[in-house]
Parts: sequence; structure tokens; C-alpha cells
Amino acid sequence: MPIQPDRNIAIMRHSDSQTYLRDHHAEAHRLNEKSGLFSNLGENQIKELSDASTFTVFFLDEDQRIHWKDIGSKSQIRDWAASLGAKVTELDLVSQFRCNGSDGFLAWVDQVLQVRETANTTLDGANYEFKVCASAKEMRDLIYRRNEQNNKARMVAGYCWDWVSRKTKGNPVPRAYDFDLDGGDFRAKWNLSEDGSLWIMKPDSVSEVGCIHTCQGLELDYVGVILGPDLVVRDGEVLTDGAARSKGDSSIKGYKGLLKEDKAAAFEKADLIIKNTYRTLMTRGTKGCYVYSTDPETNAYLLEQGAGALLPQFDEQEEIPATEVLPFRILGDDERGESGNAVPLLDLKIAAGDFSPEQFLHDCQWAELPDPFVAKDGYFIAQVVGESMNRRIPNGSWCLFRNAGAGSREGKIVIVQSRDIQDPETGRFTVKRYSSEKRVVDDSWKHARITLSPESDRPNFEPIFVTDATEHELHVLGEYVATL
Repeated sequence: MPIQPDRNIAIMRHSDSQTYLRDHHAEAHRLNEKSGLFSNLGENQIKELSDASTFTVFFLDEDQRIHWKDIGSKSQIRDWAASLGAKVTELDLVSQFRCNGSDGFLAWVDQVLQVRETANTTLDGANYEFKVCASAKEMRDLIYRRNEQNNKARMVAGYCWDWVSRKTKGNPVPRAYDFDLDGGDFRAKWNLSEDGSLWIMKPDSVSEVGCIHTCQGLELDYVGVILGPDLVVRDGEVLTDGAARSKGDSSIKGYKGLLKEDKAAAFEKADLIIKNTYRTLMTRGTKGCYVYSTDPETNAYLLEQGAGALLPQFDEQEEIPATEVLPFRILGDDERGESGNAVPLLDLKIAAGDFSPEQFLHDCQWAELPDPFVAKDGYFIAQVVGESMNRRIPNGSWCLFRNAGAGSREGKIVIVQSRDIQDPETGRFTVKRYSSEKRVVDDSWKHARITLSPESDRPNFEPIFVTDATEHELHVLGEYVATL
């Protein structure tokens, strides 16, 4: 394409230009040298963009280059502009609304991560929540609580943990966790398996952990950040280590090769990418940021540097006890025979002790099923309390069950009682999805292991395993039919 004499290039610089960039469908700090899915087409994306129009605008934030292949520095744009005979105009975007409009917090992050030196050595006066958490669990609990407001709080982390929960052909590991911190009190998976960048909008993704590849360019109200071993502080100096990144992290691919050719250049480039990654993660929240480092000295450094921060505050409103509206009508003794749609109402507090069907039928109340449900022999109602099945059954739901008769229970949701069960929410009984492994003994068979699996958006619920169970040790009270 011939050089046009009126070609112009504008460089718009800002400390965080990506909000504006997203609206214009181009990000100068995420340019690659080559185009195409495999980065093997064309000559240079700066040249191609400049060639495509007579007036090209680059909204540029050099501090958000987070990938080994990222290009688009001011010097590179100027060099290509000179080769094209284009006039370059540089402007500064002087205002934005990120982090509650607090430029002080953004400057403080740069100071603390030692991206650049600023005058913001404390968070005094910053209208922005910031808290250094003593554990990953504390950080998660804050994010869970904030997310209850409007589903705009999420956890993110540096890509230092392998994606072990990924399902691969012939090796499915759906119950593996990518994160196992705080002695098992914090377990979570990466958000990479299904939704990509759409994870941030799914209500149940609050239990997952995002990374720089799926959250850059997205905004939250509150962000919880886990700092991994790729960034630590020693004697007040921020040190980075590209080798501490997960082997599956493509953003650092090329580090080992450059390390053999030019060690100083490899360290410098990895240092830029790692610091920019955490800078980007820590500024995803418009109202607050909660951080936790897996390195104690780094956590202590962040706590000291965060002096004067506005700590999380929650509105504690007086709770007024509400009368529960039941999805059915409880029947009196004289109404039970008149109703043609009555079923027993099981109190699981009774079931938590020594329980028998005879005791249940003798002591229980009866309820009239709402439309369109029709009473059948063996049907009963029970309330499911707890979060262990909240993907299928919300906490506090009243559910319709049927007595567990003969036949397979494989894959069904059941109420189970066993002396071997110690469910953290309900004790000796539990509502879970049932599966079993059997083994042949003489001419018969017995359960080798029964697995009772949760279906929850909370990562702290684990399957319950009952081994060598007999019919007397484990009693299935009923099979789930529907939520009323």
C-alpha cells in the first residue's frame, strides 16, 4: 500500500486505558507482532493498523503488558510511524473512574509493587477499601459476603498453580482442586474449563478463581487477589521469578529460551510481566481489593504498606424474624382423612437420632401437597438445610421425597442416615447424590464403597465415603422427587 501524505497517528496515554479501549475494540497494550490465530500472519500489527486508516489512535497503557508476545510501546509506535511517514501526536488522558475514582490507590499499587516510584506511600485519604487477609479463607469469605449484594465480587490469582482440575480425554478429574491452601480450609478451581471470560457473570463462579487471561478488561465491585510465589518481598524489595509460574501459563512462554541467550533481558522482561499482572489484578475492583499472599513476609509487607486503608465495612441491619411461608398447608388431625392429597412431613431433627419408619409415621405431622403434585404411597416432605446441594436444592428448601424401595439408587439424590456419616451441616444424616462400588462375596455381593457427593458452589464440601457398608449400617430414608 503506498504511503499517504496525510497519515496521522495519535498515542493516547493513561495509567489504565483499557476501560476505554474495550469500547473501541482495540487494545494497544495487547498487540502482538504477528496476526492470526497462531501469530504467524502479516509483518507487524502496529504497521497493519496504521496502514488500515489515515488516522490511527492507540490508547496505550504500557503497564498492562502481561504476555511475552505483547508489543506496542511508545518507541515501537514512533519507529513504525517514521517508516510510514506519519505524523505522531501524543496526548494524555488525565481522568478516569477506576477504583472509586482514586488515582491515589492506583499510584499506591505502582509504589508497592515497585512498578514505578510515586508519592503515594500510604492509603490515607483513598476512598477505596483495601485489606490484607491473614488467610485465603478470610479473603474468600469477604468476597462471598460482598457477592451477595449484586454478584459483582470475584477471586483472582497469579497463574502459579497448575490447572489440575482440567478434564482431559481418558483422564477425567472433576473433583481435583487447583488451589489447596490454608491446610485444606481453602480449596478452589480455576475458572478456565467452561466459560472463559464469561465466568465473571455466572452467579456460581464466585467459588472459582480467575486469572489474568480471563479477567483483563473486565470490572468488578470487589476483587480478591491471591499472590503466588512468582512475586515475593525480601527486606523491602519486590522480587519476581518467572520460573515460579505454572508450566501451563502461556504468558511466560519464551522465558526459558531467552534465559539461555540473555539472562538479564529474560529477568527484566519476566519482571515487567509479573508486576503488570498483579497490578492489573489488584485494580479490577471499582470499590475494593482484598489480597492474600502465600508468602508470610510478603503479606507482612503489604500489611505495613497498606496503612491508613479504608477497611471493609458491612451494614449490619437489625434482623426482624419473618414468618416462614410454607409451600404447602399443614393439616390438623381431623383434616388428614378429608384431604385427598396428604403426605407425611418428616422432621429431620428426629432422623438425626435413632430413627425408624414406624417412629416417623407415628410422630409426624401431615401436609397437603400443592398443585400440580399428587400424593402417592411412600411420598413424604422434608426440609433440606445447608449449602452442600445448593446447585440443585437451595438452602432451606422443602422437598418431596419417596421412600427408597427396591432397585438401583445409582446417581439419585437421597436422604441417608449412617453411624459412619459426620456431615458438617447435619450430623448423622445427609442429602447427597448416591453412587456405589460393589464387590462379589461368595454367591452374593456387598458394597465396597458408597460415595455421597455434594453439588455445591461452595468449594469446602467434600464427598462422603462409606466403606464396607451393610444395610444395617447405612439407611437410605428416601429418594428426591422435586423441590416444592
